[in-house]
Amino acid sequence: MKRRHIFAFISGLMASLLLAIGCKVMTVPANAQTATLLIAAAASLQDALEELDPLFESANRGITVNYNFAASGPLQQQIEQGAPVDLFISAASRQMDALQGQNLVVANTRRNLLTNNLVLVVPRNSNLGLTGFRQLTNANVRRISLGEPRSVPAGQYAEEVFRNLGILEQLRPKFVYGNSVRNVLGTVESGNADAGVVYTTDARVSDQVRQVATAPSNLHSAIVYPMAVITASQNQPAARTYAQFLTSSPAQAVFRRYGFGIAE
Repeated sequence: MKRRHIFAFISGLMASLLLAIGCKVMTVPANAQTATLLIAAAASLQDALEELDPLFESANRGITVNYNFAASGPLQQQIEQGAPVDLFISAASRQMDALQGQNLVVANTRRNLLTNNLVLVVPRNSNLGLTGFRQLTNANVRRISLGEPRSVPAGQYAEEVFRNLGILEQLRPKFVYGNSVRNVLGTVESGNADAGVVYTTDARVSDQVRQVATAPSNLHSAIVYPMAVITASQNQPAARTYAQFLTSSPAQAVFRRYGFGIAE
């Protein structure tokens, strides 16, 4: 008799457990996404995107996001060579145009996400008294750091400014090229350059440099950050979800705090 009671108790307990497990499974949304994304993004986006990452992942429990931050040119080349990237965010239209021309991005997912400004920075303890781009021709300015123009959009924009001011060739012997805008910033921070050209957003995150001038927007191409889902992505729905998140009000508030403008 006791055995029958014990068996009945165990059977009831197992049924209750199965019911509880079943209920727990049923609480998971049927359309929940599970994916690990690789986002290739311009180096100047690193601080903002890393701050946004927990916010996105907490709202999208099944999606994990990894990042590859570098200059836009090398990121473009990696995508062309088949790197398993899901979403690309460039710091210029040129790299995105090249990928779109090869059908390597999903055209209807492309949109301009952000804008930025180009600024002149000097080491925090600089005593050169620089207040504008034209003063870079001064004899006491020996080394100017900027991105390699063919691969780093900030370097391309810097050369446009110098060309439009009519001082490019005069300055060229002073150039010290960096492989990303963050590399340029580091060169100025360390004092290995007397000045450098970076984005407003880079200058804001460093307490080792001082911003002394902003380039007038009519001296360079519009600085925009286009993004698009990669055609070869195996996680396109999740990549679209992430792209949509970057246009949300909470994400835009973070971008603004870092000094970005929101593209129209």
